[in-house]
Formats: sequence, structure tokens, C-alpha cells
Amino acid sequence: MNVWSRCCRHLVHDARTVRRRFPDELMSRIEQAVSDGERRHSAEIRIAIEASLPLRDLLRGRSTRQRALEVFAQLGVWDTEANNGVLLYLLLADHAVEIVADRAAHGAIDASVWREVCDTVAAACRDGRFEEGLLSGVVALNVSLAEAFPAREGDRDELPNRPAIL
Repeated sequence: MNVWSRCCRHLVHDARTVRRRFPDELMSRIEQAVSDGERRHSAEIRIAIEASLPLRDLLRGRSTRQRALEVFAQLGVWDTEANNGVLLYLLLADHAVEIVADRAAHGAIDASVWREVCDTVAAACRDGRFEEGLLSGVVALNVSLAEAFPAREGDRDELPNRPAIL
């Protein structure tokens, strides 16, 4: 990918881009999908949406994966009781999606499942189907997490279910 074309894409995406693509009503639907799914499993899903990366990061060649790892730590997704938190990170300027899973979730679910979810969400976003993409990603994550971590008596919701806008 050409660094200059990537920089241009990132320069035109800002917080307003996120708000246009993800209005409050859609954010509420995504939040509800996460909440509904988490009733069926003991894992935690956190979604983060970022418009673009700073120019200095782009010029240094920072990858979406590197940023997702940083967001995973910043949002405390690693800090769940059962170490089964999962971050779905969307970088709008690149239409790139990454999943970062904590130790237990990483070990319980095959990497091909994570990649398939990422590919599905990213393809939908490239086509402008942001709602469909993220909601289908949440559903797929919930199915996999319910198989690996069935709901237990006394489970509590440890992370916010509303997507974080960065």
C-alpha cells in the first residue's frame, strides 16, 4: 500500500466521519447486540471504532494490528476475571478490522474464526454496509464465545457494551 495514499485517506477521516457512519441509533443497536450475546456466554466483547491514525504514526508505518493491541490495553479488555475479553477494532480510514483476544479466548477459539470475522466486517465496511458488517461480526463472535464460554450463574458484565469511539 502506498504510504502517501494511506496518509491522504487518514487525513480526510475524522470524528465527524465516525458520527456519520455510526449515528447514535446504530451505536445503540450494536450495544444491544453485544448485551444480548453476552447473556449467552461468560466472555466480554468490546468494540472500538477509530476514524484514522495520526500522521506521525502513518509515516512510521504503524499497522492496524499494532494500534489494536494498544487499544486493547487502553480499554482494559485484558482485565477480565476469566481472561476472556475480546476487542473488535475498526479503523475506518483503512476499512481494516482486527480482533485481539485475551489469553483464555485466544486459546479457546481458532485464529481462523477471528480472521473470518475480520474479513466479513471489513468487506461490509468497504461496501458502505457498516451496520450490517459490525452487527454480523458481533453475532459471529457471540456464537463462538457461547460455544467456548457458556454463560455461568452469577456472571457479571465487566466491560462497557457500547462501542468506544476513539
